[in-house]
Amino acid sequence: MKANRLLTVLSIHVGIVLSGMALDASAQQANAMASGQMSKSAAKMETPAQAGGPLPASTQAFKNNAAKMMKNMSTPGYTGDTDADFVAHVIPHHQGAVDQAEVELKYGDDPQMRALAKNIIEAQKEEIAFMKRWQARHDTNM
Repeated sequence: MKANRLLTVLSIHVGIVLSGMALDASAQQANAMASGQMSKSAAKMETPAQAGGPLPASTQAFKNNAAKMMKNMSTPGYTGDTDADFVAHVIPHHQGAVDQAEVELKYGDDPQMRALAKNIIEAQKEEIAFMKRWQARHDTNM
């Protein structure tokens, strides 16, 4: 009986100590975030849904860009001219990729993803310019 009581008291004590440690860690994290000392990667560990707060600026930018791209891709009608329709719908798709890559450059940390974003921007802008020149030559400004 005494052993059970001792085990219960010990368990409660351990629980209190662990709870205090967790509270201390949460307080340290909150202080680091408030003072701007927390790294971007550490701050990203908790999703907005878990935190119960607003979406991060990058997520909102990605969502806005995606909605804009989908709207712009559906705006030009189809003419029956395969080449003209292709170009008219790929231009906003490519612009959407450029816009998303710019979000990566603004908010991203990973050097490989940032390099990829730069490459996407360069390549997609070149292709957009090519398609616009094609449209001008073929009088298909949709």
